[in-house]
Amino acid sequence: MRIKEILERYKKGDISLREAEEELKLFSIKEIENFAKFDINRDKRVGIPEIVLGEGKTIDELIKLCESLIKIKGCCIVTRLDKKNFCELKRKFKEFLKKESKRAGILVFRDFDIKKTGGRIAIVTAGTSDIPRAEEARIVAEELGCDVFCFFDVGVAGIHRILGVIQQIVEKDVDAIIVVAGREGALPTIIAGTVDIPVIGLPTSIGYGLGGKGEASIYAMLQSCSVGLAVVNIDNGVGAGAFAALIANRVAKFREKSPS
Repeated sequence: MRIKEILERYKKGDISLREAEEELKLFSIKEIENFAKFDINRDKRVGIPEIVLGEGKTIDELIKLCESLIKIKGCCIVTRLDKKNFCELKRKFKEFLKKESKRAGILVFRDFDIKKTGGRIAIVTAGTSDIPRAEEARIVAEELGCDVFCFFDVGVAGIHRILGVIQQIVEKDVDAIIVVAGREGALPTIIAGTVDIPVIGLPTSIGYGLGGKGEASIYAMLQSCSVGLAVVNIDNGVGAGAFAALIANRVAKFREKSPS
């Protein structure tokens, strides 16, 4: 049962104010057997829905979690799925499937359409190997109502490619930029030093040898001399997408109030 249904029952007089209050309190946290507790109203409180991490969960647990979220909220986002669980969940809930990325291991099930907020985000990757984490960020940001513009494979190894992309980003008047890079992680610094738009650095585990697996990338971003750059953890596409969406949606809210 959704909050709207509880309120409609109270409005019709089917339940008392006290009963409605009790149902709303119970609605806030949903316990799935003895292995999971959902923060059902997180989207209402902080603007980001409960997201299921696929890693470390059995397919039976994932099915129960998805069933519960779809039933209660009408929506379920599942991330970091291996290929087997990805295919199994996609088959199981195919009637609700709205978005998918096998490379990123992410699925979105919904029984409603997303309402656009007016928020605008750009995602830039240094290389094609960074795309899976960019896809994760893109899908999360889109599920939070944002329009997302993607620019792939524009890393500093061919620095001439960056200028045209920056020009397009400025023309689109985005509210936040996610820059995804592995190896030496230089691209976020360059972009943050070029535009007056908040930049979120997303280091990836692409790289090898000394400083490999994202270590050099995240250290470089944290040590950046460009101001206006925030950094999420290695491979945290969900965090980058959510953070960018919070910025963009807040900007969009005030832009709508003051269009001038």
